[in-house]
Amino acid sequence: MAQQTDSIHISLKTRAKKPSRIPEIKANIQPYRPLYTLISGGSMFSGYSGTAKNTTLTAKDKLLNVVKIYPNPVEDQINIILAIGKDGTQTTIKIIDLLGNEVVTLANERLNSGEQIKSFVIPSRLNAGIYFLRVVAGSESQQKRISVL
Repeated sequence: MAQQTDSIHISLKTRAKKPSRIPEIKANIQPYRPLYTLISGGSMFSGYSGTAKNTTLTAKDKLLNVVKIYPNPVEDQINIILAIGKDGTQTTIKIIDLLGNEVVTLANERLNSGEQIKSFVIPSRLNAGIYFLRVVAGSESQQKRISVL
């Protein structure tokens, strides 16, 4: 008997690769350009200029600028550097909890224009946690997050 040889025919077809499609973003997005103004020799972030209308804010136009809060996290004393734009501005400084409830009023007084440094002792009844420091001067207000240890 004659033996038959087994033959296997394998054919590999390569697929033609589809060209990769990179999606194009078709939107009119304004680039981010911060405005910088000078306050007593240093530079400070003043606003975002990516809007369609061309308005620029300067430190003289603003009634209130909270420059710095230190130390943060706070243990027993907090220092606030703020710039007031008008003499005799009624200024209120409060500590607010995460729910928006007023916890402590640190100051409620009229301040002169210029840069002010205020120091306050944190009350012992304030539990450790995250709070907001709300500074209101005239019709303007700013909030900053603080951590109390």
